[in-house]
This record gives sequence, structure tokens and C-alpha cells, in this order.
Amino acid sequence: MRVGFFNFELCYFHALRENGANKATAPGILTADAFSYIRSKIEAIELPPGYELTWYGEYKASRDANEGLVISAPYGFAAMILSVIFMFNALRQPLVIWLTAPLALVGVTIGLVIFQTPFEFMAILGFLSLIGMMVKNAIVLVDQADVEIKCGKPAYHAIIDAALSRARPVLLGALTTILGVAPLLVDPFFKSMAVTIMFGLLFATILTLVVIPLFYATFFKVTVETA
Repeated sequence: MRVGFFNFELCYFHALRENGANKATAPGILTADAFSYIRSKIEAIELPPGYELTWYGEYKASRDANEGLVISAPYGFAAMILSVIFMFNALRQPLVIWLTAPLALVGVTIGLVIFQTPFEFMAILGFLSLIGMMVKNAIVLVDQADVEIKCGKPAYHAIIDAALSRARPVLLGALTTILGVAPLLVDPFFKSMAVTIMFGLLFATILTLVVIPLFYATFFKVTVETA
């Protein structure tokens, strides 16, 4: 009887798709939420001997993609870290740069909560892209501070001048990126990625302009020069 019931349900949903219905959930309900709601009920059904239940479709595709990211992401981050180390030929500058990466979590969390969006596969891709954008902004600030110091300017004033001189291009670059991905907010598939990039970049950029000078002064033991 259970096998017949499932056959009927499968035929029913197949007929819906043939008639032009592309959604099996009510409007406004995310696929992940619908799946979480019915998963435990479906898996609680006792199957006959020799049968097993396997989830396919979007769930399996997302799971396979996440497993692929878990395997490949460490290599990507290792390459990025080594690139920054080779770029500055030092350790303290890369340390200052990469310590700002966690700041992205502040904006990402706020954005996902406001838009009630899950941290799914597309959001993970957006977060990885966001890390790259943050590292780029941090490199610009740290490199400018190094240039100012090499030109003979006192370290304390060099850090302040570097932050002020690079604030405008960094903020404008972040703004154009945020406006560029804003139209994706209306697309259910790319919404989580857009929210992750927009809010993460907004908060992280503002915090980076404050935190980078503080970290730089801390790691390089910069003191305020008094008259």
C-alpha cells in the first residue's frame, strides 16, 4: 500500500509539471524549509525489506557541491595566504590583513537574519568571494602605509594618512560592488549570495578602515610621537 501511495504521489506531481506547474511548495516558502518539514515524516515511514530511501534533486546537488567546496576551499585559502606573504615578503603585514577577514561575519549574519535567508551553497560562494574582496581592500591599506613609512614619514602619521587617502577608493569600490549585486535580491536562487556580499562588504569595509590601522600599529609597535 505504501509503494502504491508513493507511486500515486509521484504521478500526481509529474502531472502537475506536465500542466505547467513549476512549484510544489506554496508561494513564499523556501525549498529548504519545505524539505526540512517533510523530511522527518518521510524518513519515519518504515520501508519493506530490501528497500532504501535516497534523496535526490536539489538536496543531493547541494550536498555534493558543499562536499566539493570542503575539499577544495583549503587549497584556495592556502594559495591566497601564500600569495600575500610572497607579495610583502614578510609575516606581519599578511597577519594584519587576514585578521580582518572574520569581520565579514558581522555583516553577513545581520543580512541573513534581516532577509530570513539560509546560509546555503550560494551564500557560501558569496562569502568566499567576499573574503577575496576584503583581502584586496586590506592589501591596499597596508601597502599604502608601508609606502608612506618608506618615504620617511613617521609611522603614526603614515598609518593615519594611508587610511584617509585610501578610504575614498575603498568605499567607492565597495559601493559599486554592492549596487552591482543588488538586483539579485529579487532572484530566489541568488538572493542568499547577494545578501552575503552586500551586507558583508558594507560592514567589513567600514570596520576594516578602523581595524587595519589599529592592528598595524599593534603589530609594528607604533607609538604616538609627543613633542
